[in-house]
Amino acid sequence: MMRCKTRWVLVCLMILAAVPAYGQRGTFGIDVGQISDKFGALPSVSGLVVGIDGEITILKANKKEGGASIVAGGEIRLPSDTGNHAKEFAIFGGPAFQYHNLTIEVHAQIRKIYLPTANVDNQFFVRSKMELLEIPVVLRYKFGPEKRAFIEAEGAPEFSPRWRSAGSLSPLPNPNFDHGYFVRGGVGYVFGKWYAKATYETRYFKFNANQFNPNNLYNWRTNGIIGGVGFSF
Repeated sequence: MMRCKTRWVLVCLMILAAVPAYGQRGTFGIDVGQISDKFGALPSVSGLVVGIDGEITILKANKKEGGASIVAGGEIRLPSDTGNHAKEFAIFGGPAFQYHNLTIEVHAQIRKIYLPTANVDNQFFVRSKMELLEIPVVLRYKFGPEKRAFIEAEGAPEFSPRWRSAGSLSPLPNPNFDHGYFVRGGVGYVFGKWYAKATYETRYFKFNANQFNPNNLYNWRTNGIIGGVGFSF
């Protein structure tokens, strides 16, 4: 089942990168970087992550009349060590507003996170999978000669996740959500149809300390420094 879902997201990203009809514009990028994950009181663990992301303008706004364009896209995050780091898959869509060199996008985003198994005193506990509804705001500003340089900022509060069983002999119970958020910031430069970008991101989840969150094993903070290349079409 997981392979089918992974292939489905990959197909969506490939379609986004391969359909330039009707004057549509988009981006497709590949990123590599280092992430650090910490769950509860367990030690922080660092590892390599590879990401794929794509975005396309489905409906472009009329420059004379103004209004918003409609964009859609997706993202995949695959760590080298799934025993300590989470896999992530996301799809999104929403309006994009253009004000001179500033673009403001509001995404309605569905994200699925496969949390790694906890190892405490040589006993393994499988965390449930998280399904999230996120509504991040994305700011993108172009500047410099020919407006080739750009900076980006993205962030949103997290809402209560929907839990899915990971199928385990020793499953952890589903915890009660307290609060969470994620923030990204990046800089980049465009070289014709190609671009390079560096990004820092952080995500945090806190759950109530009770019998549903033993040893705070669901409390999670992840940080990443990621760089990549992509192309526009």
